[in-house]
Amino acid sequence: MTEDLTTAAQEPTGPPAKTGPDVIAAYLKLLPQSPGVYRMLDAAGDVIYVGKARSLRARVSNYARLNGHTNRISRMILATASMEFVTVRTEAEALLLEANLIKRFRPRFNVLMRDDKSFPYILISRDHAAPAVMKHRGARNRKGEYFGPFASAGAVSRTVNMLQRAFLLRSCSDSVYDSRTRPCLLFQIKRCSAPCTGEIDLESYGKLVDEAERFLSGESQTVREMYQRLMANAAEELEFETAAMYRNRLWALAHVTADQSINPDGIEEADVFAAYQDGGQTCIQVFFFRTGQNWGNRAYYPKADRSLNVEDVLDSFIAQFYDDKPVPRLILISHDVPNRELLAEALTTKAERKIEIRVPSRGTKSTLVEHALANAREALGRKLAESSSQARLLEGVAERFGLTATPRRIEVFDNSHISGTNAVGGMIVAGPEGFVKGQYRKFNIKWPETTPGDDYAMMREVLTRRFKRIAEAAALQEIETEVDEVASDLSGGRLSPVIDDDDTAEERAFPDKPDLVLIDGGSGQLAIAREVLAGFGLHDIALIGVAKGPDRDAGREHFHIPGRERPIMLEAKDPVLYFVQRLRDEAHRFAIGTHRAKRSKSFGANPLDEIEGVGPTRKRALLKHFGSAKAVSRAGVEDLKAVEGISADMAKKIYDFFHERAG
Repeated sequence: MTEDLTTAAQEPTGPPAKTGPDVIAAYLKLLPQSPGVYRMLDAAGDVIYVGKARSLRARVSNYARLNGHTNRISRMILATASMEFVTVRTEAEALLLEANLIKRFRPRFNVLMRDDKSFPYILISRDHAAPAVMKHRGARNRKGEYFGPFASAGAVSRTVNMLQRAFLLRSCSDSVYDSRTRPCLLFQIKRCSAPCTGEIDLESYGKLVDEAERFLSGESQTVREMYQRLMANAAEELEFETAAMYRNRLWALAHVTADQSINPDGIEEADVFAAYQDGGQTCIQVFFFRTGQNWGNRAYYPKADRSLNVEDVLDSFIAQFYDDKPVPRLILISHDVPNRELLAEALTTKAERKIEIRVPSRGTKSTLVEHALANAREALGRKLAESSSQARLLEGVAERFGLTATPRRIEVFDNSHISGTNAVGGMIVAGPEGFVKGQYRKFNIKWPETTPGDDYAMMREVLTRRFKRIAEAAALQEIETEVDEVASDLSGGRLSPVIDDDDTAEERAFPDKPDLVLIDGGSGQLAIAREVLAGFGLHDIALIGVAKGPDRDAGREHFHIPGRERPIMLEAKDPVLYFVQRLRDEAHRFAIGTHRAKRSKSFGANPLDEIEGVGPTRKRALLKHFGSAKAVSRAGVEDLKAVEGISADMAKKIYDFFHERAG
């Protein structure tokens, strides 16, 4: 993709209308007939839509009028307060840039890929004399051979485990390897050949590494036949221990290949995409095939407007999917997408090799797509069923606690600390589709006035920091509503306020503001929460305090509700009680986990890391000489100078660092 992107148009001169087609029309005379990408921004400056065009002027001219558009597009036009443009050399480059910007800005009128976690790989490192096998995620900048992607970290861990059994490759870090003086437990249980202590020479170990790479590269049958031959030869020579070793490797290899379910003939490297729509939602199943082996699958549920058909959703999804992932040589899809040829051209440009996108109609490839489509249909069915069950629970919450409406977003708060140290607050979120983990938040307790260990003060800080943002967002929303009303008036009332099937997904999207807040605590914590919300004028958010009952028994919780003198209890077998317990337990798990992570980090912190010029080598020398960072802090300048690699200037800097801190 070209790097010399240029802005094609600046802000139009003069005072244009605040929003709507007049704003868009003002840009037309400045736009070229060349390919590019455009961004539509609302009055707040947020990107609400990103699109590509073969001709920027021709595409944008379609938005300079309101007639002939769906309700979704009309709302998008009326919300547009400004536009930004970037020109590129080809339409294929425009498609790649569009996908990149959609993932970056997440505009509410685009199809959005919700789950964008990187995929795990198996890495056999090649930057060490004794290569290691390990799980890898992220940028592939370490020297070595990468195999994948795998659908989940669990699949990688299981495969690495089996590879250790089969090929006895090390999985330790280089620093651990260099410090070993005797074999570790993995050698004792026959999971490693222990090259670290010379139990196997590097040449023989290298052969094991080569065999593992051949296996992962698709030569599993060749490797298996070789071990069968070696096992038979060893048995004939009465070397039963060696024969048993090869037998164990064959057993491990059998488990690896059995773990990969279907391994189709003739498919060396391909990704399979199958999309299924129902109930206004879309599920896209992605299967990964590498070196003739199936490395698993993952289900995605992109956020898209209900009016978009499955082909349009799949088209946009695939472009975003490969924005930051390596592209296989073959992509099989369940539906013929509008930009299939353009997408193939764009991915070919990105990968710098020929990429095919096909919609198979018969044969093995068609069977794979049908299998993926069946998985998509089943996964979406399960999700819709779970959503239905969750909806009934939310209705039960509204009924049991006397809420005016069924909550769509529930936020649960909990704090965690040990005697006031490493204090954190946690917020978990739940809605019609269950826990929304992408919305979880952690709060490091940092206000000077918050007394360590004071649970009330900690709760006040967490809630204040959370609901200050809510209040600011509400104020901004009022401004946007006024703009929409003005825009509707300008359109002569053509914009219907009624939400129908053509309305944007954003209007039905998961809200940012909670309808219900659960506080882990009794009347004291609830009073703090009421005070905070009242201070921000947030009177429409329901509050409930969840306190443990007598003897802190689960099932005997007391629910404190504003306006009621006494707390209430739910029946022991009430599904709503179990639901609230799950919410509270998840908040507790999240807060505890966050606290433990912070505590572990603080345990591993070393003041030497804060001294400029003290890197790993000098740090290691100092700790080896003095034994601990505390001993270093007590050392004099002359003592510090005696350490190898510590100059007089560096000794003075280290001494001053600790004594300035003490003072």
